[in-house]
Amino acid sequence: MKRPLSLANIKKFDKSDMLNMLLDFPLQCKQAYDIAKVNQLLFKVEDFTKIVFAGLGGSAIGADLVRAYLYFESKVPISVCREYELPAYVDNSTLVFISSYSGNTEETLSAYQQAKEKGASLILISSDGALKEHAAKDNLTFIEIPRGLPPRAALGYLSIIPLAVLHKLGVASDIAPSIVEMVKVLEELKNKNLHPRIGQKDNIAKHIADKLFNKFTVIYSSSIHFDVVVTRLRGQLNENSKSLASTHLFPEMNHNEIVGWQNPKKLLKNFIVLMLRDKDMHARVTTRMDITSDILKDEGVSVLEIWSRGENLLSRIFSLIYIGDFISFYLAILYGIDPTPVDRVAYLKKRLAESK
Repeated sequence: MKRPLSLANIKKFDKSDMLNMLLDFPLQCKQAYDIAKVNQLLFKVEDFTKIVFAGLGGSAIGADLVRAYLYFESKVPISVCREYELPAYVDNSTLVFISSYSGNTEETLSAYQQAKEKGASLILISSDGALKEHAAKDNLTFIEIPRGLPPRAALGYLSIIPLAVLHKLGVASDIAPSIVEMVKVLEELKNKNLHPRIGQKDNIAKHIADKLFNKFTVIYSSSIHFDVVVTRLRGQLNENSKSLASTHLFPEMNHNEIVGWQNPKKLLKNFIVLMLRDKDMHARVTTRMDITSDILKDEGVSVLEIWSRGENLLSRIFSLIYIGDFISFYLAILYGIDPTPVDRVAYLKKRLAESK
């Protein structure tokens, strides 16, 4: 049964107050930059030839954002490791960010030990936990971020802080001017297009959430800069809305998945496609998205478009993320569930702990 997106229903089902976390997100982005500005690096800044981020889930999506944002800027290769084990190329000329919001993610702690053994330069980012203890014991650079959030709600801290640190290290340009515009764009989105007091007609997130209800969502965008938005939205639909979704990226999608939109025909009517678009995407990618939309519509598949907002790249990436976060929140309310708890993740961690 579809529940109305009334303020009463939001209050009824949003028992853990995810809404206020979303409303406070622009402020979090400003606070993240302030935290980064006062941080001191405790290692000798030398030339490093590669950068690796180690993290999982909500703690890794910030790393994806850093990598995507710096696609055309960083001359140092950046990769994200979501594993227990680091790749063989990590060595003493590698800068490794160890990112775990709780500080206790077992895969990330394993990666930390390996990075330390390999002599990599280390920056640890966490709110608490074992990582904080390791940093104090080993005299490592530790950036402490505020506690009390689900990891996925701490994206501002987990992305803007590394970007600011990489500016200090000469890898990235100063993001301060971009943050000013980005926060303004997010505040305007919140107040004019996303806030729960805004009705469905003018609320893009409510409108799309209503279309996604009881549908299997497939999310597409460009592989450059916006792959992070696709990954983020899939994860938010999983964790907040407790619903499945799949993703692919242009132009690769046109070389395989486009053919698959033919069978099983009985299921296609239950699918809906979200196209995440941006004014500065490669012209040929834009054309590919237009043609693909026509093909999908000919199959009877609904295709919805979401356009980024703002002028600078940071604004445009975060605007799509912010819209997607609200979509997943409203879809949770439509399903009549609390967006915040992730009971199956907690259960899995419990079983893993018992298996040691």
